[in-house]
Amino acid sequence: MVAAPGFGYGDPRGTPELRRAVAKWLARNRGLAVTPDEVLIVSGTTQTLGLPAQVLRRRDVRELAVEDLGSLGARQHLQYWGMRTPPVPVDAEGIRVRELRASGAPAVLVTPAHQFPTGAVLGAARRRELMRWAADGGLIVEDDHDAEHRYDRPPVPALRAMLPEHVCYAGSVSKPLAPALRTGWVVAPPELHGALVDAKRFIDLGNAALPQLVLADLMETGELERRLRQLRKRHRARRDAMIRAVSTHLPGAVVRGAAAGLHLTITFDADFADTDMAAAALARGVKVQPLSWHRQGPGRPGLVLGCAASTATEIGEGVAVIGSALE
Repeated sequence: MVAAPGFGYGDPRGTPELRRAVAKWLARNRGLAVTPDEVLIVSGTTQTLGLPAQVLRRRDVRELAVEDLGSLGARQHLQYWGMRTPPVPVDAEGIRVRELRASGAPAVLVTPAHQFPTGAVLGAARRRELMRWAADGGLIVEDDHDAEHRYDRPPVPALRAMLPEHVCYAGSVSKPLAPALRTGWVVAPPELHGALVDAKRFIDLGNAALPQLVLADLMETGELERRLRQLRKRHRARRDAMIRAVSTHLPGAVVRGAAAGLHLTITFDADFADTDMAAAALARGVKVQPLSWHRQGPGRPGLVLGCAASTATEIGEGVAVIGSALE
């Protein structure tokens, strides 16, 4: 008997249906002109870090700079694959490119749409400066973190649109839908695309096909965009509720970042260990992340607070618990 073609291993790049849908999605939502053949379907954003790390190491690239503050998880994944992760400071305008140049790193991971965890959006002047750095031979790995969740204005354009031959673009459905789907995509510079496809093939032969076909249908029918419009309203209301609760229960805290994303970062002008504060909150049933987890250098204590999975009432109660823990 001959099995139906759709039940075989398939193309390690992903199903043609999802690659076509992602190409259209990126054109509509992120201003990127890509073909389905340029899209590589991967198992979430974490695999978009592991694949380039493996490819770059085979080319004797051993450093991939990261933002500081920057995601602890991303740094750990890169280090697992043998990459050194020199820190580059960020400020209210995003990554500081002068310090990136000074680091000597040949590649950098950035979150320009909504920097994690500070919430900064990469400013226009800083974007141009970063593009000049890349044009001089650098590689940018662009994690398009939280681009779908901007509440006060449209998200900034993706860096990939400005210099595609030097930007490896990564997106996923972890925030629009759920991390459990383990589905994302990479659009790499032409010079890296084939090597990334080979790395994907030898890791897992490609993502499971059936979830890809369901996701492709959600994208093609417009259902995913309709869901996102609903989610933006809900998440903005929850973020606003968290800001009000912080003002009430944590009056010494400073809220950081743009009106975007599914988390809120707060800092304190005080001298205490935010790890102790997070532990005290957890002992009272409220889970938060200490800001120091995401920092390689010194800085003010703070917390990263998730605001997507709780109601406004639950958010208010949780922040009140944090306030009691601080006291």
